Amino acid sequence: MKLPLEDEFGDILRKAMQGAGFDAKSLARATGIDAAAIAAWAQGRGIADDAQARAIAPLLRLDPGKLADSATARWYPLPVEAPEVRHHPQQPHPSNGYVFFLDGGKRAALVDPAGAPENLLRILRDGSYHLQYILITHKHADHCDATADVAAAFPHARIVMHRLDVHAIGALSENALLVRDGEELPFGDDVRIRMLHTPGHTDGSSSYLLQSTVFTGDTLFAGSIGGAYGDASTYDDILNSVRSKLFTLPEETVVMPGHGPPTSIGQERTHNPFFPG
Repeated sequence: MKLPLEDEFGDILRKAMQGAGFDAKSLARATGIDAAAIAAWAQGRGIADDAQARAIAPLLRLDPGKLADSATARWYPLPVEAPEVRHHPQQPHPSNGYVFFLDGGKRAALVDPAGAPENLLRILRDGSYHLQYILITHKHADHCDATADVAAAFPHARIVMHRLDVHAIGALSENALLVRDGEELPFGDDVRIRMLHTPGHTDGSSSYLLQSTVFTGDTLFAGSIGGAYGDASTYDDILNSVRSKLFTLPEETVVMPGHGPPTSIGQERTHNPFFPG
């Protein structure tokens, strides 16, 4: 099943306007485009044409061609392969959960325990593997609200989270592994899990690199980025997190985001409108 993109043109426009400090009226004055049309686009009503998207983009620090591709729905990520990863939708949330398998399926790490616990536990019990880690990308409920149920069912699994977001899991935070940027955890005999601190969406937002797959939470989506909701971190921080931590990974690195379809670092460098070049 082909997952829809997390962000359409209106979502990208709204995030960029907020990040760059524009409202519909100020953007209209700078471009000559009708303010009511801009406001409607940002609310998901109607859509800009190619020329309008290209006119808006530079003011919002977006790439004109890439934004035009979004406006005209010309781009969708090419399929990527990560056979060691199992994706599951986390109902009732519209978020992605993942299980990364190792050693022929005998060892596993869960990324972002959320949604209906009974559904998640059914997925996790579908196999005779050892769940070694529960990796949490950030504090929002649609990525961690089933942590207690999973931890109770798999008491030997270590919960991994950044200290700035760990309060979201309550008392479980006392025994969590509070990993730091660049820190690596052993996984099996010869695999390491590297945590990349990628603040901006939240202060403690983290991405986890396992072999050639990176789980980005709500920091990087196919063709977009997450909203900036940090208490201390900002919109510029999330842009810098992607540039300095994620775009430095090899192009073939598979990106498994917290929402929307998988992509790759190479495709995002080429097609994500938030990163001109």
